[in-house]
Amino acid sequence: MPRSQNTQAKDAVALLTADHDKVKQLFREYERLQNIGDISLKADLALQICMELEIHTMIEEEIFYPAVRSETGDEKMVQEAIQEHAEAKELIAHIQGMSGDDPDLDSTIAMLRKAIEHHVEEEEQEMFTQARQGGADLMSLCEQLADRKEQLEHDMGARPLRSGTREAVGERSAIGKADS
Repeated sequence: MPRSQNTQAKDAVALLTADHDKVKQLFREYERLQNIGDISLKADLALQICMELEIHTMIEEEIFYPAVRSETGDEKMVQEAIQEHAEAKELIAHIQGMSGDDPDLDSTIAMLRKAIEHHVEEEEQEMFTQARQGGADLMSLCEQLADRKEQLEHDMGARPLRSGTREAVGERSAIGKADS
């Protein structure tokens, strides 16, 4: 079965890092739209950020974190990551219930961005380093993560956001709004 571009990553850490980079780019694009006042596209992008994060947290919690826990025995590090996911999920649920012209949308997205940036920094510096140093089969984990991610994207209706926008080029949207 053909796979999405993220599965071309060499191992699990590379795949998850690519996801992190994609979400960082989406946050930058949101900030750009915030500055030019495109409410409709900004609302779509907020939902795309949320969906990308939902999928990412699911594959980490279902596949990657159990493998890290098994290899490193570092229960505290894994539990801290899961707690950070829980906090992000609360913000995501709140954002998903907001309209594009909600006066609190920008500040809620900013809180989510700050939480995600903190989580990503810790994950990339600590957990990913330990995963690379451990004996986990990161190639096999990459395949599992990619398969699950593709399944979730399909189940959640991921399609291009809008043609011609930076976030749509070469990417799939998680919100299913094609060429609006």
